[in-house]
Order: sequence, then C-alpha cells, then structure tokens
Amino acid sequence: MASRKLRRSLAPVLFPLSLLYGTVTGIRNILFDLKILKSVEFDLPVISVGNLTAGGTGKTPLVEYLLKLLSEKFSVGLLSRGYKRKTKGFQLAGKNSLPQDIGDESYQVLKKFKTISVAVDENRVHGIVQMKKKIKNLGALILDDAFQHRYVKAGISILLIDYYRPVFKDYLLPMGDLRETKSALSRADIVIVTKVPENMAPTEKRLWIKELDLFPSQLLFFTGFTYGNLVPVFDKVKKKTSLGEVKKDASSILLLTGIANPEPMKKTLQEYTGNLVTVSFPDHHEYMQSDLDTVQKKYAKPDHGKNIIITTEKDAVKLKQLKKVDPVLKENMFYLPVEVKFLDNGQKEFDKKIIEYVAKNKGISRLH
Repeated sequence: MASRKLRRSLAPVLFPLSLLYGTVTGIRNILFDLKILKSVEFDLPVISVGNLTAGGTGKTPLVEYLLKLLSEKFSVGLLSRGYKRKTKGFQLAGKNSLPQDIGDESYQVLKKFKTISVAVDENRVHGIVQMKKKIKNLGALILDDAFQHRYVKAGISILLIDYYRPVFKDYLLPMGDLRETKSALSRADIVIVTKVPENMAPTEKRLWIKELDLFPSQLLFFTGFTYGNLVPVFDKVKKKTSLGEVKKDASSILLLTGIANPEPMKKTLQEYTGNLVTVSFPDHHEYMQSDLDTVQKKYAKPDHGKNIIITTEKDAVKLKQLKKVDPVLKENMFYLPVEVKFLDNGQKEFDKKIIEYVAKNKGISRLH
C-alpha cells in the first residue's frame, strides 16, 4: 500500500517511463502478431499460466490444481524459469534439488507431487526441447508465469487477475503494476479472477464482466481460496493444531510471510484471533538467521493465550533450510495450505476444458 501511495506522488516522473515501457512492450507484441518474431508450437499439449500484474496473483495454487487434475490421467510436467534461483540454464529437478537450484515455487511442487517432472529454464523453448528429450512419454506440460513468453505458442493460455488489484484500475510499470496493457487480455483463452471473496455481490460480478470485456470465445471464471489444516513447518515436530483450536484457545497469531500480497491470508486469520501480529518480507524473500531474530522478538510480545506462528507453504519451503532455529519457534511454527476454489459452480466447466484439450492433443504431431 505504501509503495502505491509513493508511486502516486511520483506520477509526474513515472508516467513518462510507463509510456516508454508501454511502447517497448507494444512493439514487441506487434512483432509477434506479424510473425516477425516467431512462436514455436510443440507436439504435446502445453498450458500456460500467467498474469498481467507483477507480483502474486495466486499462480502457484492454480498450477498445483492443474497438476493434480492432469496427473490422474496423464504424465505431466512443470516448466518454470525458477525465479531467484542461483543456477543458470536448464535444470531438471531431482531428489537432491534445493530451492536455490530450482526456485522456491518449483521446489514446493517437487516435494508435493512425487510423480510430476519439474524443470526450470529461462529459455522456455530450450526447456521444452530438453524435457521432451529427457522425459519419456511426457503427456502434457504446464508453463508457469509464461503469459509474456510468446516464443512458445501454448495450446491453452490461462491469465490470472488479482481481485484486489483489478487490471482496469491499474497502470503500466513503473507507475503501476501492469506488465502489459489491458488489451493483452485478448490473447488469453481462459481468464480467472483470483482471491475473490465468497460473498461477492452479483452486481460486482457484472461490473467485472463489463470491465474485462472479453470475447465470446474466452472463458471467465471466479475463484477464491480454501485453507487446509495447519501443518508443522519442520517435519520432526509432532505437535498438531487447527484454526478451530487456535480460536478456541484464544491464541495469538504471528503471521510470517514473504509473498507479494499477504492481505487475503491476513483477513482470513483475523477471523480466528483477536491478536494478530504480522512480519512481512518482500515476495520470494530468502530467509536469513537474522530474520528469525526479528520473528522471535515479535513472537515473545503477545501476553495472553497461546502463541503460534503461521506462514505460507512457499515460505515454509525456505524456512526449513535454516540450520539454527530456536526449539520453541520450531515447535510452534505452522504453514497454512491453500487450494483453489471455483465459485459459481465453475469447476466442472474448467476441468472439462482442460482435460478435453490434453486428451485430444496428446501425441498429435504438429509442425514446429
């Protein structure tokens, strides 16, 4: 919020930069549309998941939803660029891979889905070629954060929009958060509004439909989040609890996050405690031992009920890598699993669209 206010105050300086940025991205898209820059089409089903807005829009839960849906019937893989990893080029994840090798989100998927092939490559065309070489019978591929990566022509392009950051009220970088103008919506086959409250009014939904102004051929879905039971961050901890018990015991919660927008999670946890303390780091934050000192000081402050630390699954992946964690913090640190929930009975239509596309195109050769 503070950064948005700052950007508004700097609008006279940032607006010309946004115009320049928009010109560059616009020319690039025109070159792709005119086929001067080439898109490569592969002989396997490719589903791209991306966004127009910089920062978190709920991509990882949707990617995991797709992987779970498809892995029941097909051999499926995930390819991402591996944001903030310390390696370069193509990396096929294995049992000894670490977050710094493949990125925290890819690592999270690797640990959660044992039968799914996970790889990273900043060059997605090269990455797909390598996955096809190294993985036998690859039946479908999910491209993470690839809406702007037009060198690959996906069979289905899914675009996510954060309910709390409507693209029709935003501006191009650096004045706003948009990577491209709203007109880029036309490239998506499926548009999903994420993090939608369950009590969204029908009039508000109609407003979204009007403002997005999609083509009849494009599908639009509204999704929220559903939260699972609390899980200990550290595997050896046997202690169990739930949000229901947290509320019953009048526990104080310290919310620890390193994500782009912790507000939806914060609002959820406020329903379970009257004392919520937050420690927020930037998106994809790489935790250091000194960060735990900050957490420990905040954790010790609440003076009533029981104290508990709740973080995200993505943050838990990196917190586990720290070697020296106070036993009390270890015992009381949990992550809150999150899953996609389709509103307005949209799940059946979405699932049908995805499964039919993969089943129809699996193994069909196309010209590259």
